[in-house]
Amino acid sequence: MGSYKTKKIMTGHYKTFYCEGGEENLETIIFLHGSGPGATSETNWRNILPELTDSYHVIAPDMYGFGSTDHPENPPKSFWEWTNCRVEQVLALMDNLKIDKAKLVGNSMGGYVSLNLVMSAPERFEKVLLMGSAGGEVSPTPEIGRMIGFYRNPTHSALENLTKWFVYDEKSLGEELETVLRERFDMVMRPEIRRSYLSNMFPMAPGENIIPPSALRRMDQPFLLLHGFEDRFVPKESSLSLLQHLPNAQLNLYKSCGHWIQIEKRDSFLKVLNQFFTED
Repeated sequence: MGSYKTKKIMTGHYKTFYCEGGEENLETIIFLHGSGPGATSETNWRNILPELTDSYHVIAPDMYGFGSTDHPENPPKSFWEWTNCRVEQVLALMDNLKIDKAKLVGNSMGGYVSLNLVMSAPERFEKVLLMGSAGGEVSPTPEIGRMIGFYRNPTHSALENLTKWFVYDEKSLGEELETVLRERFDMVMRPEIRRSYLSNMFPMAPGENIIPPSALRRMDQPFLLLHGFEDRFVPKESSLSLLQHLPNAQLNLYKSCGHWIQIEKRDSFLKVLNQFFTED
């Protein structure tokens, strides 16, 4: 198994924190994390990246507004503005690392950003794997409501509940549960994280979190959609909606699985990722 290092690089007027490994490999995969309280690239991907560095150049940034990437003192005022900033962030990261084309893996909000990247710069992305992705037409759940309103009651207990709800069975997290809780709780207690999160996580204009079907049907890249059947944060209907409009897509549904396929179904996730990115 390989390894990765954490680094910082200028992306526009601020520094982006990112994980990187397998720099000697020709093909690049960029991993984009989701938007739960305290979310970071490492808590999302640290058990996945080392498995791929023998074959791929892997990169996983802390998205603008999260983690150890620099936070704005005057944050954007809408989810759409944040999304535009994240699209610019990823493209700047690619430019500064001299990456002309890449493959994308997007989880939840990271899937939504991935779709916006393909919309903005289609020539730079070869294949896209979306996991529990936002962007489809779906109604919000009570669980997503609790996540959005986390800072109304930012306790360790509230974060523990959210973290358990991300998976179908918290036993799948094993000892990782306490590690993730500790790291994420430390993160959400930082004032700059709170400021960005409260600006980032709504209120949202109607339809702002949906990718227009007119855009989806113009995305010619091969897409692989993965979704946990019991996902309560982004229900499977989001991927079914995307599948309806993307012209070159396939969908895998996982029973007994919630929002974190990369943890709950890790071996299968790695297998289908490798198959998808290596096949013609």
